Amino acid sequence: MANITAKDVATLRAKTGIGMMECKKALVEADGDIDAAIKILREKGELKAESKMATRIAADGIVDVYTEGNTTAMIEVNSETDFVAKNASFQEFVKNLLKTIVANKPADVDALMASDYVDGTCTVEAKLKEQIFVIGEKLSIRRFMVIDGVTSTYVHGMGSIGVVTLFDTDCADKEGFAEFARNISLQIGAYVTPYLDRNHVPASVIESEKEILMAQISNDPAMAKKPEAIKAKMVEGRISKFYDNNCLVDMGYIKDDDMTVGQYIAATAKELGGSIAVKAFWRYEKGEGIQKREENFADEIAKLTNK
Repeated sequence: MANITAKDVATLRAKTGIGMMECKKALVEADGDIDAAIKILREKGELKAESKMATRIAADGIVDVYTEGNTTAMIEVNSETDFVAKNASFQEFVKNLLKTIVANKPADVDALMASDYVDGTCTVEAKLKEQIFVIGEKLSIRRFMVIDGVTSTYVHGMGSIGVVTLFDTDCADKEGFAEFARNISLQIGAYVTPYLDRNHVPASVIESEKEILMAQISNDPAMAKKPEAIKAKMVEGRISKFYDNNCLVDMGYIKDDDMTVGQYIAATAKELGGSIAVKAFWRYEKGEGIQKREENFADEIAKLTNK
């Protein structure tokens, strides 16, 4: 039987963040082999993660991006608290997930989970369970995207919003393009931007918007008696405001209110002596659409005190 020293226990605790007694028990079971002890703790942690944490809500976390060569990836990984999101070890884990995505280009989250983690030691699924065990919070890989081509990226704050913008251009290597491209991603990050341009707005969305506008006009006493042809022209005039608020190229440019984003793109292309077009963009906002649990602290205290 191996002689388990305090230094061995401390080393295992530093690697896992697990309590001293649990580390000592694992080392005894593993006959002093630290790697084997980590495996034992991970196995026990997997059971804990699956049973006790499955019902928890992970609505915090971070969005991050990574570019290698001509490939860019963006990911959202959720945690229960922002405390974990600020943890350097968790941030490194997320960055390594991005490197794994760039290396493997998995089709979806399930394929990513089955991929080999970037360091080659285990699958992404096993690494995620290890992180859950060490951190002690529910973690989930919610979504990711990966794209090849000329891109710019933007991450707001500590990963609350992430943006990837894909360009079709012959100006990528010209001075000034990188700053321009980042400005476009900054624009997308600053405003929720459903569509690239008018051609990308579904006809059903426009028809629905027109119905709403017509109802508003018809319900306005000052407008209700106007001829239907006049009302229709008023609707067409107002629908342009919808495009201004929902289409990237029609929006006012964030750094110059006197021009639209489309005009800024055209002006930059002329200045650089080439062609520039935004082909697509992706915008992730941390936790969007996830219903957060509302805590009732009075009830929690009552439960704890058995009252």
